Amino acid sequence: MAKATLAGGCFWCLVKPFDQYDGVNSVTSGYSNGHKENPTYEEVGSGTTGHTEAVQIDFNPDVISYREILEVFFKTFDPTDNDGQFGDRGLMYMPAVFYHDDTQKETAETYIDELNESKVFNDPVITPVLPYKNFYAAEDYHQDFYKKNSAHYNAFYKGSGRKGFIEKHWSEN
Repeated sequence: MAKATLAGGCFWCLVKPFDQYDGVNSVTSGYSNGHKENPTYEEVGSGTTGHTEAVQIDFNPDVISYREILEVFFKTFDPTDNDGQFGDRGLMYMPAVFYHDDTQKETAETYIDELNESKVFNDPVITPVLPYKNFYAAEDYHQDFYKKNSAHYNAFYKGSGRKGFIEKHWSEN
């Protein structure tokens, strides 16, 4: 198994897109790359831990490649906005690719270059590609939120503007 650690705003919205793919073993919501060990949701939300809401994906690279993981990921958020995502603002909601090795770094940088060349977005893709430092699983009530609280999830997904943005940029691709 391999790992991908990705941030794209609220972690609730990053789980469902990956659950449908063969080769994805698990998708865990959590907090990445901060300085506090085992932070809580409230601590991360205060902006004092340095963590970003993220998901960690355990996947079988013989079934789904890291490149394919990135292709799914970049269709789940606005990679031209680094100050948060949609209604969620601040460091804890910034997008990022946290690479685990040089191959992941190179793959992510190449894919971002391709997205910029494709002009699928009006603005350049500025999602940072950063070295992975750590990941702490979020509390149980955040795991598989879209399944546990589907009405809340669906209202948030649409009301935040995420659904409309994704449909605008990816409906024809």
